[in-house]
Amino acid sequence: MNKLIAALVAGLFATAAFAQASAPEAAPAAAASAAAPKAKAAHKKAHKKAHKKAAKAEAASAASE
Repeated sequence: MNKLIAALVAGLFATAAFAQASAPEAAPAAAASAAAPKAKAAHKKAHKKAHKKAAKAEAASAASE
């Protein structure tokens, strides 16, 4: 019975140590997600510019026909 209790306590300590060791890895993900809105805004701007250019070219070709 003593060995069983000792094994359970050792398992709890190992679980606690493992859970605490993986916590610092989550911090860099927050920094990456903070940069995401800037990238999204740049992508949106480029998409809008390309769409506007395509619409202008389409209007010019329609006018020449």
